[in-house]
Amino acid sequence: MRNRFGSARQPGSHWQWVLWLTLVIEVVTCLLRFGGGLESTVDTAFVAPLTLGWRIHHSYIGLLLALVARAWPRGHLLRCWGARLGWALLASDLVHHFLVLWPITGSPHFDLRYPGI
Repeated sequence: MRNRFGSARQPGSHWQWVLWLTLVIEVVTCLLRFGGGLESTVDTAFVAPLTLGWRIHHSYIGLLLALVARAWPRGHLLRCWGARLGWALLASDLVHHFLVLWPITGSPHFDLRYPGI
């Protein structure tokens, strides 16, 4: 079977890409959090006035990107990669908060607002 770009289509390749991208994003996130000692509620607090105190998790951006990707013309490269990256951002954020942070720190740290605002 061929895709719209003329290359052979592999079954499940979309979700395999999502899985790999999720893994890469999560590794980078963990390196920044545990290796670099960064905490998003502290180190990104400078954007709080721009977001009216609401935390913008990368899952929100991912979901928006995955939904917007559906509006691109069918078969367009941006549609494919926008959806893959969007779902990977969403999955990475959920994995990070609920499968990594919660067991390690005892809290998912899924703050909806910046502390103290």
